Amino acid sequence: MSGRSRAAVVFAAVVTLAAVLVPSAQATHDSHGTRAAPKTPDTAVLDGARLKQTKLRIDHGDSQLRRSVRNLTARADNWLNQGPWTVVDKPKPAPGGDVHDYLSQAPYWWPSTTPTADNPWGCPYVQRDGQRNPEVDTGTDRQDVEKVFDSTYDLSLAWYYTGQKKYAEKAGQVLRTWFLNSATKMNPNLDHAQFIPCKYDGRAIGIIDFSQSYTSVVDALALLATGAPGWTKADRTGMTRWNSDFLDWLVDSGFGKEEGAAANNHGTFYDMQVAALAYATGDTGLARRTVRDAAAKRLDPQIAGDGSQPQELARTRSWHYSTFDLVAYTRLAAIGRHVGVNLWAHQGPDGQRLFKAVDYLLPAATGAAPWTHPELEFYRYAASDVVHAAADAGDRAAQKAVAKLEAPPGGDLWALRPAAEQLDSIAG
Repeated sequence: MSGRSRAAVVFAAVVTLAAVLVPSAQATHDSHGTRAAPKTPDTAVLDGARLKQTKLRIDHGDSQLRRSVRNLTARADNWLNQGPWTVVDKPKPAPGGDVHDYLSQAPYWWPSTTPTADNPWGCPYVQRDGQRNPEVDTGTDRQDVEKVFDSTYDLSLAWYYTGQKKYAEKAGQVLRTWFLNSATKMNPNLDHAQFIPCKYDGRAIGIIDFSQSYTSVVDALALLATGAPGWTKADRTGMTRWNSDFLDWLVDSGFGKEEGAAANNHGTFYDMQVAALAYATGDTGLARRTVRDAAAKRLDPQIAGDGSQPQELARTRSWHYSTFDLVAYTRLAAIGRHVGVNLWAHQGPDGQRLFKAVDYLLPAATGAAPWTHPELEFYRYAASDVVHAAADAGDRAAQKAVAKLEAPPGGDLWALRPAAEQLDSIAG
């Protein structure tokens, strides 16, 4: 679908949403004092009907969910006095000179010489796989955008489950500042993501800066659209247009096409991001094709018959990247649920299955056996979410393993947001 055609679809979807979504308090009461039923969010990755049922259980005092809610609100409370963040406050603009363009630096590239007045960057830069250069966290937008993604997700979930407007209002402030306000908004492109000083002004590989986490924002928007106080029709319309423009850039730009051709986790995350944005902006056909085609295009060549992921095992952070790629696969499978594609059911010509890929991690994920492949920093809990996802999808081995998983820092939030996150996240 062309950008102009997609814009027409988006505009129609926005008009429809605007007519039916009237902001109201999530935990409101009707004229008789009866608690109103929560609305079902039209989330792209999360299962909205499941979220609604979880909300009902919380409203009726489910003791098993109390600890999870406390863990979630603790995270949300931590964001209340932070931000908002903006793409325009970096010390130097992106190479094109527009402060509204997102800028990040390649995380695993390092200066090869000591910087001097004649060579202030210490060029040329050389790659050290898995070793993060600390200078990438200064002078660019990467750290701030991660805070935008994480905060809006935590705050929107906290509002949906508790009805406390402070969480919705803060989420709205963060989103408007980064994406909507004319003075502070980001342009909907990643032309200068993961640049390498003295080498590249931007790279297709930099799309992972968004694809690994931005789908959480897409779901946060769906949560807020169920009636969050302060989240207006103009906000909803603006974010839908931003997402449509960003999707057009992902599909049509040279960098987008290059990233879409990537044969490792970058390609998987690209598909996951495109499918989620397509679903959220009304292009269910593109969403369906993207998930369906990922079976032969991604899963078959990337996952071996024994469930291992050879390209990820070759990395210095093989445990991280094996779980990382499965975060994308399991989230892509979740999007497939909305558009009639069962990625979990696919079996490749050599017996490749998504279940097998998760099962390959179970001995290390449960602590039953060590991880025998290269790994600079092993965190057992990194696999917990993907194991949960496989268990929910019917994998018996994963179901048995759930009780043996290690909870991530801050507690296990699966019951409240049942979609995998990269729990030991490092920059892509």
